[in-house]
Parts: sequence; C-alpha cells; structure tokens
Amino acid sequence: MITPSLIQALYSAHGRDAVSFERIPTGKFNESWLVSLSTGIRTVIRIAPPDDAGFLFYERRMMIQEPAVHDVVHRNTSIPVADILVCDHARSLVNRDFIIMSFLPGTPLSDALLSPAAVSRALHETGSHLASLHRNCRAGAYGYLGEHRPMPPCGSWADAFRTMWSLLVEDIRSCGFFDASEARTAVSALDARLRLFDRDVPSSLLHMDIWGQNILVDPQGHVTGIVDWDRALWGDVEIEFAVLDYCGVSTDSFWKGYGAERDLSDAARVRGVFYYLYELQKYIVIRALRTRSPAQALACKHRALALMSRLPA
Repeated sequence: MITPSLIQALYSAHGRDAVSFERIPTGKFNESWLVSLSTGIRTVIRIAPPDDAGFLFYERRMMIQEPAVHDVVHRNTSIPVADILVCDHARSLVNRDFIIMSFLPGTPLSDALLSPAAVSRALHETGSHLASLHRNCRAGAYGYLGEHRPMPPCGSWADAFRTMWSLLVEDIRSCGFFDASEARTAVSALDARLRLFDRDVPSSLLHMDIWGQNILVDPQGHVTGIVDWDRALWGDVEIEFAVLDYCGVSTDSFWKGYGAERDLSDAARVRGVFYYLYELQKYIVIRALRTRSPAQALACKHRALALMSRLPA
C-alpha cells in the first residue's frame, strides 16, 4: 500500500524533503500524489501498479520511457508537459517504478466546469498541440520504441501494426478470452487487408491516451498541460485519430485546431476500423484482468468479432 510515509522515504532517497501529500483522484492505472516540498515547490509522484496488476503487452514497465518522451516533446514543441525530476526503476525502496515530476497547474478537462466557448477553446488548443507533436516529433522506426522494449523496432508501419495486433491478440488468448480459432480469425482479418497499411507514412510521436483527464485547462479553457505520456507510440497518425474518436475528443473545434483534413477514402475507413478494434480489444484484457469483469470482457470480444466479420474484403 502506498502511504505518505513511503512517499516521504522515496523523496528522501532522492535528496528531496517532502512535507505534504494529497492523493490525486484522476488516473485509472498509475497512482498519483501531489507532493509539496519544504521549499514550497509542488511536485507530482506517479507510482506504477504492482507487477501482478494485469497488463497489456505494451504496458509492462512503460513508465520508464517517459523521460525520453518528455524530452523529445520539450525540445521540439511548445506543448506544456512536466519536467521529469526523477525516474526510479531500481525498486530498492518499493517494488514498483515511479517518477517525480514538476507540477502543472490546471484542472482535468473532464472535471472542469467550463462554458461551451471555453470547452471549444480547450479542444481547439489540444488539436493545435497534437498537430505540432505529429509534425515535429518523428523517428526512423515504427512501433513502441521506448526503453521498456515491448516489441522490436520495425522498418514500416505495416510491420509495426501487424506486430502490435498479433501481440494484443496473444494477450487476449493468454487471458482466456480468445481460443486458438478466434485468435487465428483476428490475425487473418488483418493479414487479408495488410496491403492497406503498407504505405509511406512518417513515424510520428503519438500520445495514444488523449482524453478529458489527460488535458489540463484553466478556467478560460486554455490548455495548461498534457499529461500521461507512458503509452506513447511512434507511427501513423491515423491510429491516434481513432483514440480521439473513441474518447470523444474528435470534434469540429479539435479539427480546426489541428489544421488538416482527415483521409476519408475507403482504405482509410477500413484502417480506422482496425484502429478502433485495437482500442476495443484492449478492454477485453483490461476487463478480464484488472477490473475482474468477465461479462464486460465477453461483451467487448463479441463486439470485436462481429466487426471483423463485417469488414469488406
């Protein structure tokens, strides 16, 4: 159990004198606390879940990639992201990874009581920030490239997405919600259409978890922070768009801020279904292992298999 006395010990181990502690209620995966130092400086500590919490393939020890991701964002954009002060994965004091970072002001958009105009402003600015991220932060390989190494770097987006898809299907099979035949069906559904993903797209840095809790805003709707970068991925921006759709961020205001139109071709629509399925299928694992909700996991599975059966050839 994470307690203020443990947090105080973690700070002391890194030469910082923590004097006040407040649990941050947002966040569904890591445990976060607002911690004030004796100097009056406010910081945030995020502590990863225990190793038996139930993970997707790319979630295992994903926190250790955050310093490098934050550095790339700081160097190449004006997106408001926290400074990483400590990243400790030695596990000498607690059997979890943790990071200490600077405090960003603001309220999560999901919790803020804003006027419609202020909400529109927040989504417009979020679109502008993501456009800057996608345009200015790029790599020479594709996939989850962080230090946690959940997959090998790939030379094309098609190879990366097929690897990601196959690893996710294996996660579902391992937790007992796909049998061997259903796993083959899922892999074959992508293989039959993999040509649609084999195209020349830059490898852009993608946040992959933009939703109301990860967008901090002031009372006027100005974005004061984008947080929780531990699921970051390098690849085709279209998969980020699917997350935005899924989380309700993909609004007219967002797209005006983003400043580019989406590909609405038939091929893009099919890719979009697979990207949606990538999001949907992860909840089979999450409901099975983390929330212990087998009925919900089964509902996600049936929805996913039904969508696959209706895909155009």
